[in-house]
Amino acid sequence: MPEKVRVDKWLWSVRIFKSRTMATEACKKGRIKIGEKALKPSYLIGPEEEVSVRKGGYLFEFKVVKIIAKRVSAVLAQPCYIDLTPEDELNKYNTWFVGKASAEKREKGAGRPTKRDRRDLEEFKDDRYNFDEY
Repeated sequence: MPEKVRVDKWLWSVRIFKSRTMATEACKKGRIKIGEKALKPSYLIGPEEEVSVRKGGYLFEFKVVKIIAKRVSAVLAQPCYIDLTPEDELNKYNTWFVGKASAEKREKGAGRPTKRDRRDLEEFKDDRYNFDEY
């Protein structure tokens, strides 16, 4: 097992990002930090380091426990880090959005939504939780 590994590779390996390319892009945009220092994708990360990840308007904080270089299942990735993200940051979405939107409305006389309409609406709503695009 390696003692240090590239930060983009580790973020991808423990499933914080869906792809290594996304992790690399986040590093290049300055969204991955240790303290106040923005990290390059090639930064070698080791155990006991605390990493801040800005993703989808949220600031997640992780402490590296174990170094892995290959992507593993979510069950095996969980013990590789400790999530230090404050509770108020995790609840930010709920306090900002829930209860503030009006109900969906259809034009009068348009009838019931079709399966396609329903799927489009569900996909639109699910996009709110897709943080990989930010």
